[in-house]
Amino acid sequence: MDEDCLRLNVWTPAVGAGKRPVMVWFHGGGYQTGSGGSPRYDGSNLARKRDVVVVTVNHRLNVFGYLYLAELGGERYADSGAAGILDLVAALQWVRDNISEFGGDPGNVTIFGESGGGGKVTTLMGSPAARGLFHKAIAQSGIAMRHNTTGSATEAAGRLLDKLGLQPSQVSQLLTLPYQRILSVISSDAMRGFSPVVDGRTIPAHPFDPAAPSVSAHVPLILGSNLTETTFMKATPLDPIDDQELLARVKANARADGVQAENLVALYRRTNPGAPNHLIYQLISTDVWLTVNVATAAERRAALGAAPTYVYHFRKPTPVRDGKLNVPHTLDIAYVFDNINISEAMTGQGPDKHALADTMSHAWTNFARTGNPNAEGLPSWPAYDAARRSVMVFNDRSQILNDPRREERLAIAALGLR
Repeated sequence: MDEDCLRLNVWTPAVGAGKRPVMVWFHGGGYQTGSGGSPRYDGSNLARKRDVVVVTVNHRLNVFGYLYLAELGGERYADSGAAGILDLVAALQWVRDNISEFGGDPGNVTIFGESGGGGKVTTLMGSPAARGLFHKAIAQSGIAMRHNTTGSATEAAGRLLDKLGLQPSQVSQLLTLPYQRILSVISSDAMRGFSPVVDGRTIPAHPFDPAAPSVSAHVPLILGSNLTETTFMKATPLDPIDDQELLARVKANARADGVQAENLVALYRRTNPGAPNHLIYQLISTDVWLTVNVATAAERRAALGAAPTYVYHFRKPTPVRDGKLNVPHTLDIAYVFDNINISEAMTGQGPDKHALADTMSHAWTNFARTGNPNAEGLPSWPAYDAARRSVMVFNDRSQILNDPRREERLAIAALGLR
């Protein structure tokens, strides 16, 4: 629990010479928490069943990874707002230099991650420092459309120094403070949320706004989301709510006025006949948070006219908590890693999960191997384009849909949220 955290884990079918695809996983937790050592990221099944090498990574997070001090402390701290991202670059450099000893091919590296890990993937896609260190990318339920600006990041750094009793001229004293002291200060809500900064160096621009990054235009990409991501969040209702609460929640979540909120609710009721109010809210809040950004990012990637982008929507519900979670954030991880048996707290028990886990893990590793996710058990999965907007819907019976839930996508996009 300190800054000496640059560690990684490797799973391989065999050490020594080999040319296996390498899959480097970046954990979730925003840019605040998490660990590459979580049991749910165990790479044993992927390595054994799919003949790939899996790597998971730890790196600096929160204030230790993203405290931007360049404007207060000068050139010495020029990279401070992206230190956690540079840790990921260092991990990829380690993979490039060493993974052949573990049977992996340094010329065939896929980065993948979920939630904040997807944000890290898409951030690296826009970073010149990472160019050439990976060759394919997968972002699950997380896209870094934009990042923090130097102005707001400098203000946050100033607040931290003030909490620590330091003047801006005393930036160097941060290096001598026990990490516990810094953690005690950022534990309050007002000081949480340090994240990557568009510093003009490691992160030269917002990753996917207003366009997809050209530096990774040649890299094939998979991205997608789950049907009801927000049921993972404590604030999301899982039980019935009345019309008044629904409208109030939609107004706050979508930053909409009364008429806009009423129109959204009416649309989602029409396209989801019979859905109760709490499910309507779950769908709207998920689309606001992730689903529409997936479509926007895919459209911007397609506009580059280079490497293919594949889009998915995960819709297999979990039976845990009496099915109230529906298809929550993080549920897809167990299927991608084929770790159903060690993820029953999320997936529930029963044999019906294993077929989809086999299919999804096969698609992900096929993509890592060839840049194409098509696999046995799936209908043909075409690359995304702005005309068809083809999406692979993962469920017990997976299918391709063209521009699914189009009206909802356009309605959320019209709100102009970023």
